[in-house]
Amino acid sequence: MGVYRYVTLREIPERKAEAAEWFHGKWWIPTEMYLKCMEAYLSGETEYGWYLCLDGDRIVGGLGVIENDFHERKDLTPNVCAVYTEEDCRGNGIAGKLLNMVVEDCRSKGISPVYLVTDHTSFYERYNWEFYCMAREEGSDSMTRVYIHR
Repeated sequence: MGVYRYVTLREIPERKAEAAEWFHGKWWIPTEMYLKCMEAYLSGETEYGWYLCLDGDRIVGGLGVIENDFHERKDLTPNVCAVYTEEDCRGNGIAGKLLNMVVEDCRSKGISPVYLVTDHTSFYERYNWEFYCMAREEGSDSMTRVYIHR
């Protein structure tokens, strides 16, 4: 384990393509969708950001903020999305630090509350997220858990 560095994509815009590929490799959402959201953030079109944890030059964790994370409750916005920590780095508080970073950054821009969807049932509570409701996944009969951070 190295010394982790937590950054927004605005601090390292030259790594946008690499970050989009990294997220695509974790969630299989098309790279172009990540790039479009990242470009909107980098250009200042939106304050919905992208946050990374680096171990040296390696991306070991990340998450983003988007309007809606593929659920039918369009009123619950914005959504933290694509939360991921590399398996060999789990248990070091990376996701928690990223979650706290995004909440503070959003709050500093007047964006509150923020939401996220997940199937996890106890992880997010550790970081002051509260279960809010169930929501239907877009184009599906499946329901997913929605959390809120106020």
